[in-house]
Amino acid sequence: MEDLIKELEAQEARLLFDRFDNDDAWALGCLLVETAKERSLGITIDIRRGGQQLFHAALAGTAPDNDRWIERKVRVVERLHNSSYLVGRRLAARDKVFDAAYGVDPAEYATHGGAFPVRVRNVGVVGVVTVSGLPQADDHALVVEVLERFLAAGQ
Repeated sequence: MEDLIKELEAQEARLLFDRFDNDDAWALGCLLVETAKERSLGITIDIRRGGQQLFHAALAGTAPDNDRWIERKVRVVERLHNSSYLVGRRLAARDKVFDAAYGVDPAEYATHGGAFPVRVRNVGVVGVVTVSGLPQADDHALVVEVLERFLAAGQ
């Protein structure tokens, strides 16, 4: 678990944007959709900045419940400025759960993988990119993979 936590922390330190605007959200969202369609993944994708939803797509095989999971994961990132998966793994390593540790309603927060902070260099967290529909480690891995490709292409 310790190695996984270090890897997740390294991802967040490495995946930084120089800027993040509506056009970036659209391009990133489209890249996520394209990747999911190539792999026949039934996922819902959500990208926000400053509390505003800039991109949302529900692909075949998803249900309204995916939107509910997104809301719950996003709240974790907005509250702690770390990925929902990292928060969950840190808590699991200490044998704790989010609602008890933070005094929140578990119906409103989910420390399951898939929500990742949009962090702008020298600014901080400005938004969240989220995927729902796969097992939590796979949701997280897909977001990280596509963020890496997006940032490598120069946004």
